[in-house]
Amino acid sequence: MNQTQRIWLLIKKDFLLEWRQKYSFYGLLLYLISAVFAINMLHESPEPETWNSLFWIILLFISVNAVAKSFLQESKFRSIYYYTINHPRDIIVSKLIYNLLLMIIMSLISYFLFAFLLGNPTMNFPRFLLMVVTGGMSLAMLFTMLAAIASKAGGNSALIAILGFPLVVPQLILLADLSKPLFMTLQVAGWWQFYFVLLFLDVLILVLSIILFPYLWKE
Repeated sequence: MNQTQRIWLLIKKDFLLEWRQKYSFYGLLLYLISAVFAINMLHESPEPETWNSLFWIILLFISVNAVAKSFLQESKFRSIYYYTINHPRDIIVSKLIYNLLLMIIMSLISYFLFAFLLGNPTMNFPRFLLMVVTGGMSLAMLFTMLAAIASKAGGNSALIAILGFPLVVPQLILLADLSKPLFMTLQVAGWWQFYFVLLFLDVLILVLSIILFPYLWKE
């Protein structure tokens, strides 16, 4: 069995576990719908800048709830079993791919819920949709890495918030700043350069996760 087949089987395992525990996914959807509906009751038509800030804050909380459990739900004995039959690089790659797919779906659902209940003030739909997908992937990779660290430090979910705060705040500010010009009719010079900075940070997190996780897994 080659590496691609092993990674595919691990992704399939995560999907089957999620399917058997459908209440977790439905809980995320309920949380998302409730949050957007509450915002709609408070601000029926928020200003574009407020709309943008609220969107990324909600997506942040969705990513914490969706991705953080990826390693924390694994028991100690199950982790030992995985260690005996899989290479740690296959495990982290499968977790990253699964969480990326999950967050892309949740990000798109979040965007269309916001657009349906709060209006759609974006002036550049293709670029903002690209930002939604990229932002969901960025948060997925970051919290996957943090969940892996927390799982090897006693499985304390509070550690994710402690470690994630100094990392996620700059990323959230960058996402919000990149999205802000997309609510204006004027073209902003240098937008793509900053977008590629975001992609570079994502690639950096991806590479660090793949390199460092095998050492973390041995502990």
